[in-house]
Amino acid sequence: MHARNIFGDPLIPCCTDPMTGYFRDGFYRTDTSDLGKHLVCALITEDFLRFSKARGNDLSTPIPEYSFPGLQPGDFWCLCALRWQEAFEAGCAPLVKLEATSDLVFEWINEADLLKHAYRTPFN
Repeated sequence: MHARNIFGDPLIPCCTDPMTGYFRDGFYRTDTSDLGKHLVCALITEDFLRFSKARGNDLSTPIPEYSFPGLQPGDFWCLCALRWQEAFEAGCAPLVKLEATSDLVFEWINEADLLKHAYRTPFN
């Protein structure tokens, strides 16, 4: 199982509340069963939630039977690489926590575009 971030270091957790990641373990790890390539640790925004819902993926509505609370702006969540790229092209890509984003994203996302959307904490 691949678990390196875009800097080649071990992935740090992205979010455990709500629990995210393809394996629902808080990390952006993947394997061949992950057809969506859930690799991008993104800071969810209202614009992105509207964009995703318009594309058929409503991330804001809770789905209790899957223990999915629904996302709110300010949550971090695991996005598919192609969905992030699609949002980027539409001008509504969310910021990305780079240390928690898999280096496999470079197959679908330009590094410079990703770096321009880096989430910065008050300490960096």
